[in-house]
Amino acid sequence: MVEQLSVFLENETGGLADVVDVLARTAIDIRALSLADETDFGILRLIVDDPDRASFALKGAGFTVRKTPVVAVQIPDRPGGLAATLNALRGISVEYMYAFVRKSGEQALVVFRFENPEAAVATLRKAGAKLLDAREVQTL
Repeated sequence: MVEQLSVFLENETGGLADVVDVLARTAIDIRALSLADETDFGILRLIVDDPDRASFALKGAGFTVRKTPVVAVQIPDRPGGLAATLNALRGISVEYMYAFVRKSGEQALVVFRFENPEAAVATLRKAGAKLLDAREVQTL
């Protein structure tokens, strides 16, 4: 499992920049991010190189931060790479996911939040998926 930070932002301009500024001043490297817009607020989901230090800095700056366990899966960056992973997960409830590619044509990383992470991990392992631990994701 990988620790993800969820930062709650009010829907006002500059909030995302404020978060990134705090992380920059603290020398935190963002490895992946996703921003979801809700009615009254946004949720910024981050994978960073040092979640504890990032959480401490963001809370110190007045942000509401929650740590969430997520599952990181490496998939081939080619047509059908994601389909194979999602087909293996049929019957497993995915709360949300986001993905990124570090170098086109090689490997992509998909970050999943599951309703039942233990069942999802067991299913992915049985299907031969490459699961990444926190260190592997943080050093990409």
